[in-house]
Amino acid sequence: MVAAQSIKKWLTCVAFAALFVARASAEPAALQGIGFDQRLNAQVPLQAEFTNDSGKSVRLGEYFGSQPVILVLAYYQCPRLCNMVLNGLVQGMLEMNLEAGRDFQIVTVSFDPREEWQLAAAKKESYLARYGRPGAAAGWHFLTGRDDQIKLLTETVGFRYRFDPAQNQFLHASGIMILTPEGKISRYFYDVNYPGRDLRLGLVEASNHKIGSPVDQILLYCFHYDATLGRYSASIMNMVRLSGITTMIGIGAFVVFLQRRHSQKVRARNDRPLEEPTVAGIREASLLSNGDESSVGGS
Repeated sequence: MVAAQSIKKWLTCVAFAALFVARASAEPAALQGIGFDQRLNAQVPLQAEFTNDSGKSVRLGEYFGSQPVILVLAYYQCPRLCNMVLNGLVQGMLEMNLEAGRDFQIVTVSFDPREEWQLAAAKKESYLARYGRPGAAAGWHFLTGRDDQIKLLTETVGFRYRFDPAQNQFLHASGIMILTPEGKISRYFYDVNYPGRDLRLGLVEASNHKIGSPVDQILLYCFHYDATLGRYSASIMNMVRLSGITTMIGIGAFVVFLQRRHSQKVRARNDRPLEEPTVAGIREASLLSNGDESSVGGS
């Protein structure tokens, strides 16, 4: 009887847990088909044509070649989420000493084909003022384009979105991508917050370590990119290994220090000159010698 009740309680708990998980994982109907499909190492269409923030026709490939690129898909009249993505990007960039234009490029592409380059220019002016770093104007580009060119890019990077006519706005996910100088997708970062550490490590890796410092190599050893979460997470085993190596190096350095210190003391003792006898010393030695002879004679 007791066993049967226990089994019944266990089955009830399992049922409630399954129901909770199902509800938590259920996707609202309005958001079905919205999100990112990670396509790491995919080549973006460098031949795709857009219009830049000055009204000039450009190819996407013009922004690649020598520096890693942060790619942002955001439409400029978005009432909320796109601005949050751009705000989070600026905050993350301000947390690192790599600079747009000098160390990397940013390409922001509107996925609303109705938008014109004037909107892109206004958005660029606003975010350059927010970023405030000199030289950023040459490193941050805001583009608009035709629907076919936009879809060519969004489908390549796995960005799924949909237009909602009832609200006259796009339903879309939030995130950014880091691309190599050749235009291959290296990292996806989700959400609207992009810590400066993650941005920096992503850019260093995408550049094939051509930017950054030796400290970044240590950080990349201790942190690994989690593709599921879209961020860098601590690698516990690597941190333990690094701690062990650091400890052994410290012990070895301390042993070497003690050996050198001992050698210096021995060398100083051996190199010390013998003291020359003084007059007082000779007289004292003579008196001692005479005293010994007298004691021998008296006996």
